[in-house]
Amino acid sequence: MHNHPVYTDNDPQSELSTLNLGPTHPATHGVFQNVLQLDGERIVSGVSTIGYIHRAFEKIAEHRPFYQITPLTDRLNYCSSPINNMGWHMTVEKLLNIQMPKRVDYLRIIVMELARIADHIVCNGVLGVDTGAFTGFLYMMEYREAIYEIYEEICGSRLTTNVGRIGGFERNFNEIFFRKVNKFLAEFPAVLQEFENLFNRNRIFMDRTRGVAAVSAETALGYSWSGVLLRATGVDYDVRAMNPYSSYDDLSFEVPVGTSGDVYDRFLVRNEEMKQSMSMIQQCLDKLKGEDPTIFHADVPEFYLPPKEEVYNNMEALIYHFKIVMGEVETPVGEVYHSVEGANGELGFWLVNDGGRTPYRLHFRRPSFINYQMYAPMSRGMLLSDAIINMSSLNIIAGELDA
Repeated sequence: MHNHPVYTDNDPQSELSTLNLGPTHPATHGVFQNVLQLDGERIVSGVSTIGYIHRAFEKIAEHRPFYQITPLTDRLNYCSSPINNMGWHMTVEKLLNIQMPKRVDYLRIIVMELARIADHIVCNGVLGVDTGAFTGFLYMMEYREAIYEIYEEICGSRLTTNVGRIGGFERNFNEIFFRKVNKFLAEFPAVLQEFENLFNRNRIFMDRTRGVAAVSAETALGYSWSGVLLRATGVDYDVRAMNPYSSYDDLSFEVPVGTSGDVYDRFLVRNEEMKQSMSMIQQCLDKLKGEDPTIFHADVPEFYLPPKEEVYNNMEALIYHFKIVMGEVETPVGEVYHSVEGANGELGFWLVNDGGRTPYRLHFRRPSFINYQMYAPMSRGMLLSDAIINMSSLNIIAGELDA
């Protein structure tokens, strides 16, 4: 930081200027604001303002049946919405003590890891754009599009997918889905390698990212960071490995970590995670060969909506449908917490249930909300141009930040 005299902003001799970074500036990649005090190009202090797209999801959820909350979780981190949805479904399944078939677990992993890849494609691609390189972003977006086409085969949607149900999936996966997944696994590794060749040893990119916004492991843990940001500091905490769910413990995978916790390390960790995700998807495809191909949900008729054709033609299915929709099925009283490894870190759901058809209380542990609290303090003394790069590498998703 420059050794200039420090003046207050109202002082007529003040050398500081006030800059609004956001809430609608394209460089913020989301609707949030930082009011910065600048000494030339260097940030002296900043105050973060959030809540511009707060939609009161947690309160809305208290007035919705369990199975109608999926459209809300869809709109948290919308870059990887299937992870949010399945995390919520697993939370309710934990409350209801539903045992999931292995095939459903493996199908969920395939979808969640595809979502993680799609999220990392956006983050690392945009980081390239913010350092002046547009080519990698455009090149990689073709394969995010391929993932969205895979989503369409499951549920007909692309961004906010509403994919999955409490107890499994709405319908079985078709052959086109598996064909497109195999095609993606065959083509994407070479594309990812070319993307890395463009950036990993690029002098301009390295100069813009190495040593920028470096964070120690102790500081990251002190701010409750998780996910890529924590692992970039050298802490190998990953919910999939430390507290496995959905049969992740059946898979063999590594947890990539960095050393300095800077922007460059976060970029490298995300690239390595995409490789690990592809490996996990392939392992799940191999394991599916030994499972019954007709199973796509658990046998829980009191909680899983029956197919419409059965409702129209079968009295028992009609009764179950009516009881589920009208909330006449008793649920256990208690509270549960379940977390999954979201694309941005530990995504948790704390559910308090009083036995009714809706949550008594529901809280989302949103990694973007927790990770973002450190942005203003860590920006002090940083050049404005570096603060933009830092924000990009944090991958703050406004929907997950505000909820």
